[in-house]
Amino acid sequence: MLLVFQGQRVSQMAPLPGAELVQKPLQLYRYLLRCCRQLPTKGIQQHYKHALRQSFRVHSDEDNPERIQQIIKRAIEDADWIMNKYKKQN
Repeated sequence: MLLVFQGQRVSQMAPLPGAELVQKPLQLYRYLLRCCRQLPTKGIQQHYKHALRQSFRVHSDEDNPERIQQIIKRAIEDADWIMNKYKKQN
């Protein structure tokens, strides 16, 4: 995906290949766990795995397909932000 920000072209990539294939909550969960494995330290990985589990528990009763797709889209965007955050620090 290519974005234009303040007159400059900025490339925005998903944190791992396959983000565009995520359609179901279980696929999202597995995808996000793979993203966690890419984080730099075990402590950071455990923090985000815990947050991931908590988020899935909170939304486990969601049955609206449109809302589920919104959650999936937002979760992938958030994962992208987190992955970029730690990539810049290293």
